Amino acid sequence: MKKAFRVRRNEEFSKIISKKHSVASAAFVVYHCDRQEDHARVGISVSKKMGNAVERNKIKRQLREMVRAILDFETCPKDLIIIVRKPYLERPFLQNKKDLETAIKKAII
Repeated sequence: MKKAFRVRRNEEFSKIISKKHSVASAAFVVYHCDRQEDHARVGISVSKKMGNAVERNKIKRQLREMVRAILDFETCPKDLIIIVRKPYLERPFLQNKKDLETAIKKAII
């Protein structure tokens, strides 16, 4: 996922989360709002409770790859914030990907 497609600043995270539009699943919470730029953007948040820095970065890399495969940034009408929950660690990659895909589709509709 290119850096242009990421939400990076804390103010942008807060702005999207403050809209209070969210979809929850077992392993994710997806906050969404209408996009402000020409393309959709995605922010990923992984709590320190999920593990040390190495493990959190691994989770973020996996999520970026999942989002890249699931989402078309040019046609998606929303900016998204994905917050990872604890059950993510106990489930296989494909099950997490399927769960994320359903959560994103619910958020876009």
